[in-house]
Amino acid sequence: MPVALRSFEYWLMSYRRVWRGSVVSSLLNPVLYLTALGIGLGKLVNKGAHPLGVSYVAYVAPGLLAATAMQVAAFESSYPVMAAIRWTRVYHAMLATPLRIRDVVAGHLMYVIARAASVAGVYLVVLAAFGTLKSPLAILAWPAAILLGLAFAAPIVALAAWAKQDNIFNALFRFGITPLFLFSGTFFPITRLPEPLRWLAYATPLWHGVDLIRRLTLGTATVGLSLVHVAYLATLAVAGVLLAQRTYTRRLVR
Repeated sequence: MPVALRSFEYWLMSYRRVWRGSVVSSLLNPVLYLTALGIGLGKLVNKGAHPLGVSYVAYVAPGLLAATAMQVAAFESSYPVMAAIRWTRVYHAMLATPLRIRDVVAGHLMYVIARAASVAGVYLVVLAAFGTLKSPLAILAWPAAILLGLAFAAPIVALAAWAKQDNIFNALFRFGITPLFLFSGTFFPITRLPEPLRWLAYATPLWHGVDLIRRLTLGTATVGLSLVHVAYLATLAVAGVLLAQRTYTRRLVR
């Protein structure tokens, strides 16, 4: 792991040169969503009986936190990986040093985790400012968001190392990330979906992350269900890491 820190340091130094460009997409957009949907639309939604007995802003806020962690992790695990393999060949340079494939994979994932952790931490502070954190358990929403980010990052890193062309990412974000953002319980209970789509949503990692984070911020989390969510996300993350090591090896080792 100390060797992998060298790979992590490279990505961290690279981000220091471009961090200003990510402020809007990583922080400002979710806050605008929260203001427009949670407070603006929430005035209309709150007139009806809400299924959880809370304001709409308190309902949608943890969903946006989870969705933000997903989006940040997905982006940092897609184009940058392909660039490091095909265009800038950064990974090839790393492997010319004592770093091995597992160090390269671990270093990049550590960077993605750091990005997700920083965004989730700031966003959690924003949720507190909006008064949407209803329980001390909300502090656990931060590591839950990090785990969710890793559950997305690891498989996408493996996909990015396997892919030959970058148009696969257009399909990923258009037919994967965006539908998950809209239909995995971020804005409304998935019980409102038709039954086939409902069960499909239950199988998605974002729903597990949204439900876990929402229950933590609202103080309705139970040990049993929380462990199910954590186990699902952790299994996906571990499987993604193992697959990433295989795809990196096939692309980078001759």
